[in-house]
Amino acid sequence: MNQTQLGSLAVIVAALLWSLDGYLRQSLYSLPPTVVVFWEHVVGFVILLPIILATLRRFREVTKKQWWAIALVSFLSGALGTILYTAALGKAQYIPFSVVVFLQQLQPVFAISAAALLLKEPIGKRFALLAALALVAAYFISFPDLTVAATKAGTFLAAIMALGAAASWGASTAFSKYALKDTSFLHITAARFGLAPIFALVLAFMLGHSSSLLALSGPQWGKIVAITFSTGLVALAIYYFGLKRIPASRSTLLELTWPLSAALVGFFFLGDRLTGTQWLGALVLIVVIYLVERDAERVTRQPA
Repeated sequence: MNQTQLGSLAVIVAALLWSLDGYLRQSLYSLPPTVVVFWEHVVGFVILLPIILATLRRFREVTKKQWWAIALVSFLSGALGTILYTAALGKAQYIPFSVVVFLQQLQPVFAISAAALLLKEPIGKRFALLAALALVAAYFISFPDLTVAATKAGTFLAAIMALGAAASWGASTAFSKYALKDTSFLHITAARFGLAPIFALVLAFMLGHSSSLLALSGPQWGKIVAITFSTGLVALAIYYFGLKRIPASRSTLLELTWPLSAALVGFFFLGDRLTGTQWLGALVLIVVIYLVERDAERVTRQPA
């Protein structure tokens, strides 16, 4: 197996882990999402602690502005986005698991829009058209009857939560880009895992979830650990291992394994039965997001 094949396989494995993470996370529906997010980040931080202590001096190289960026990423991506995603998955009686995952594919649209607002990166008419088409596709996925009025309030709320998670994760990309400048990705990850539990803990107390912080059962602790090792450190490490060995354009295409495999998980394990309009919206969304990311890559390749 050559390096390109090895890298492609690694990206696919990471995408498969991300799709299984949602299945694990949905099984924790009885716990407040703030509690799930708090403990998964605490476990991740403990795992990273030996590396943090061994390379403590490297954190002194992080500037004050970078720390602010890391704090924003920790809040938007680590705490708020993950809490909204977990909450949306917890409303299984209102929204299929596959729908929540498909809506996460809107992240590049939010990321590029945030970069245009925060980093003054230019966007063209083509992106605006594709972004509008992606939002229409998201509407088709969220509301099978194609009308909000005929939709249950729980379904509408779950869809808003899923979109909120995609927006939080997408917007944090702009801040991550700044935080990672001249800094080790591993150290930024460690900093995020250290700060995110603080935000999650504050939100748990604000929302009245503090009594559930120590009320986890043995199986729930097992799921928390499994989530940490699936969507967090392990999947991310495998993904970056693969990304270093293949072009970003190939990675973008292979990452579509995530929504497709998640749809299969939802169909076979969770009983998801999407309508024809939802499948049409999912197909359009996947194609549009691929075009958005391919266009973004072409822009970054252009000489300054």
